[in-house]
Amino acid sequence: MARIARLTYYPVKSCAGIDVPAAEVTRTGLPNDRVFQVITPDSEILTQRPHPVLATVRPRVLGDRLALSAPGREDLVVGIRRDGPRRPVSMAGWDGEGVRQDPRADEWFSDLLGRAAELIGLTPDHHRVTGGETPGAAAFPDGHALLVASESSLDTLNERIAAGQGEPVPMDRFRPNIVIAGWAEPHREDDARELTVGTARIGYAEQCVRCQVPMIDQETGARAGPEPIRTLATYRRSPQGGVVFGMKAAVLRPGQVAVGDEVIVHSWAGPSPSTAAAEPPFTATASRPAESV
Repeated sequence: MARIARLTYYPVKSCAGIDVPAAEVTRTGLPNDRVFQVITPDSEILTQRPHPVLATVRPRVLGDRLALSAPGREDLVVGIRRDGPRRPVSMAGWDGEGVRQDPRADEWFSDLLGRAAELIGLTPDHHRVTGGETPGAAAFPDGHALLVASESSLDTLNERIAAGQGEPVPMDRFRPNIVIAGWAEPHREDDARELTVGTARIGYAEQCVRCQVPMIDQETGARAGPEPIRTLATYRRSPQGGVVFGMKAAVLRPGQVAVGDEVIVHSWAGPSPSTAAAEPPFTATASRPAESV
């Protein structure tokens, strides 16, 4: 029987996640998931891809306050601005706006990254429609409301990495929102089309094409490649380019979820062509950056 093994949300895009025992699934995913992001004064989005140190930032939403901490940095707590001065945002085919947060947060991130940075949050009128096989809504992830992965997928990957004399990787390298346990076969999440998780219902949008973020140690913020991308390239190549791990989903019906809740799949698709072994050579850094960092 498939069950939820882990629930994680990421308050600030590209920063560390927070595991929770239970949560309410909204139209845009888990509450407070990627509702803030760091940008440049020119509205360029700053992520782990060029700035892996962001992985070490531990954000917490405390009611109307946002707490930020990172190794070697003084902790900061600021009030959350629900509205105010805005900055344009453009990502994954969506153009919108974000609300400028406290200037002290801008200074904190600028000092961490060694470049001018600003922290923005969702506007009260935030509206972003996502595509894929099942359309939906989202906050500031690269793609969709939820990223789903299974323990069996990670187990199979780590077995292959070990066979190549590499070091296994933890699930946090892939930054999922929902981790599913209990499927005997790996990558069953790719074939699930409509699922009930807890009392929520979600629908498959697309496979998650991975960039170089899984090669970053999420505890230290250090680049630790070439795994797992090197091994994924041997058997998880997408026909559209890059490698895939996990699936992105839209929320069809909001509801409650908790670790231990049963996962019921109402409809399945056939096997994905990306599960076939890839013969051509693959360059790890060339994968399309489409994951929810």
